[in-house]
Amino acid sequence: MAVVTFYEKTGCSGNARQKKLLAASGHEIVARDLRHTAWTNTALLDFFAGIPVAQWFNRAAPAIKSGEIVPEELDEPTALALLRDNPLLIRRPLLQVGDEKKVGFDATAIHTWIGLKDVPEENLEACRHGGDPHAGGCTP
Repeated sequence: MAVVTFYEKTGCSGNARQKKLLAASGHEIVARDLRHTAWTNTALLDFFAGIPVAQWFNRAAPAIKSGEIVPEELDEPTALALLRDNPLLIRRPLLQVGDEKKVGFDATAIHTWIGLKDVPEENLEACRHGGDPHAGGCTP
């Protein structure tokens, strides 16, 4: 099984459910709080490769929910600056296995990537409080 570096918001119930599924599938979890990581543009872009800028963001973040930040209107440099300055805006979790990095928790994609014991029908990335599927699991 895989050693998964799991960048989360410590205390997030959505991230806890995701880690529980990974652990039940035999994976070793190395949890890191994304708020306490010194993010660089390069480090973030490694996770976001091939994904549109708007999908980099935690849709449950208050600044996004209020309309103060509209991810669809941002260019890459502006988005990266916002994410570096406020990591709670980052869609989570960020996952790394070896040199491969991913963002978000699409259980079907993760099963294809590293394998899961059971692929739940429930969207584990969606906020249980009725949030958007790009919310990253819970409110910030």
